[in-house]
Amino acid sequence: MEDQFEPYDAEDAYKPYGDGQYGDDPYGDGAYGDGANYDDDPYDGHNPYDNGDTGTDKGMYGFEDEREEEEAEEELFKQKVEKDDETIRSDCLSVFAATDYIMEPGVFENLRRYFQAGGTPEQVVILLSEHYTAVAQTVNLFAEWLISTGVNPTEVQQMVEDHLKSLIIKHFDPKKADKIFSDEGGTPSWLEGMIQHRTWRQLFYKLAGEHPDCLMLNFTIKLITDLGYQGEIGNVSTACHQIEVFSKVLQTSIGKLLEGGEEALHIHLPEFSKMVCHGEHTYLYAQAMMHLLSSERDGSVIRRVCQEVQKSAMKSRGNGVVQIGVALSSAAKYPRACQALASMLARNALNPADVHVLYEMYTKEDPPPVDLLRMPQLLELFMHTLFRPKANIKPEHRGNYIYLLAHSACVHETWKMGDRVNISKDELKQTSQAIEKIHTICSSDKPASELIAELTAIYQCIRYPVVSMGILYWVDKTVSDPSYFERMTDHTPLHLILMDEIINLHNLIHDTALKLLIRLLEDPYPQLDVLVQMELKKTVLDRMVHLLSKGCVVPVVNHIKKCVDKQNLDMSLIRHFVTEVLDMIAPPYTSEFVQIFLPIIENNDITGTLRSEDGKDPVSDFIVYCKTNYSNAATT
Repeated sequence: MEDQFEPYDAEDAYKPYGDGQYGDDPYGDGAYGDGANYDDDPYDGHNPYDNGDTGTDKGMYGFEDEREEEEAEEELFKQKVEKDDETIRSDCLSVFAATDYIMEPGVFENLRRYFQAGGTPEQVVILLSEHYTAVAQTVNLFAEWLISTGVNPTEVQQMVEDHLKSLIIKHFDPKKADKIFSDEGGTPSWLEGMIQHRTWRQLFYKLAGEHPDCLMLNFTIKLITDLGYQGEIGNVSTACHQIEVFSKVLQTSIGKLLEGGEEALHIHLPEFSKMVCHGEHTYLYAQAMMHLLSSERDGSVIRRVCQEVQKSAMKSRGNGVVQIGVALSSAAKYPRACQALASMLARNALNPADVHVLYEMYTKEDPPPVDLLRMPQLLELFMHTLFRPKANIKPEHRGNYIYLLAHSACVHETWKMGDRVNISKDELKQTSQAIEKIHTICSSDKPASELIAELTAIYQCIRYPVVSMGILYWVDKTVSDPSYFERMTDHTPLHLILMDEIINLHNLIHDTALKLLIRLLEDPYPQLDVLVQMELKKTVLDRMVHLLSKGCVVPVVNHIKKCVDKQNLDMSLIRHFVTEVLDMIAPPYTSEFVQIFLPIIENNDITGTLRSEDGKDPVSDFIVYCKTNYSNAATT
């Protein structure tokens, strides 16, 4: 049993592929030198593809060529990366060399790019520190010095902001602005902060008007409107290039005109017209919207805005806007009337044949809408034709002109759902008779002495607004004759007396009357003696005082203040105006009136001789009252 089961000897460990005479290679067979001659051994080197012929292997599989190509490509890639890094470093270094670049918002981004490209910190520190001049910090230091010397901080801030705005406007480059904007990849945080302040919004409005193609400015304007500041953008042409922005600005501007009354129209209408008339597309869009609004209830104010805008468009764009006005006024339903209107408006002159066509249509039982006759340009043509001094209209055509003007002035229509349900011609006959009577007087070219006999008839007819407008036009043309005042012997010319009555009866004509009085006041009258000039201008000022007494206060006083500022009116005349006004006014006063009138009163050159030593005079009383009751009253 012992001989049969002999224990296992560790030295005689089992070797599956050899007993030691073939070496230690488990795959060696002893015939090939145990790996020493592996070129012809299919198993040497553990390469399953080795067939024992090295040259055949390389040629068959191309391993060496691929390795060389990969190494070459890797080398090219390294060279390209190094070249790109060198370009980035060079660009960043040139940027770092700019004055005060460390204050720029993009400094951190460029530092990151520079260091990622292998740049060294030493160069960056040297460039940023050597080119740091501390402009902003110096400005802040000067501002602090000014405040320390007693200057109001608000004034200092305004000075800095105004100078900075002027520099930005002078050096603004739209291409660079667009590049900065695109590089940011979104809305820059500094831009969002700027548009929160009115000062910088005003800067963007001005820049947008000068650079309408700048994408960054266009986007900024849209951001401003999204924040609800579209009411400030009425004078920005950039708003006209974006339909969303323009719609918001148009809506806000129209609301401002409707809610502010007559004063708002005086203040905002010029800028509104400028915006609407920026281009054909803005004009058509705005007029179409306003015509839709005017058809609603109480649409008379918006209809007036339409007409004012059309008048402004004709001044800037010529008669090309006529066709748009005719198309929007429902004239397309009446082709004959449309053709007659377009012909006269395009030539800016009335034509008897076209007037006759309109007369035939408007004398029918179902005439075209009266709005067709109420185009401002057409009304002015009728006024100038009928009330011009020495007007010469053939008798067979005169009735047509008078009837159409009367029809446009007094006929009232009621519309419902696009259909006319009522037309009132109650005052048509009386208005026609009044126009005919005044036309006869105006075209007769009678001297003022003979017109006194016609005063009763004139005063009876002047109560009609259309007649008053005609008389005002006639007065304007009459007194514009250089020889008119040379022949005048009365202290107050008859034509100026007629203006007083017009001012009494028609508030809506005050603005037109004031424009005429301003022109008469500013005319130098070189043909008259100096004393006669002074008396004439004093008479004109009396008409202005009368206009003020009828409610036209701020426009009149504001013009006198402009005369004081420009020094284009004799001080004695202004003193006369002040004396007349103080005699007719009494407290309480509006703050706006005080702000305009008080500086005139406090001017010692004007009112110095009107003040008494004891302070008991109208001038002193007015000043004391204003100082006591108005905290923002002007100071001497």
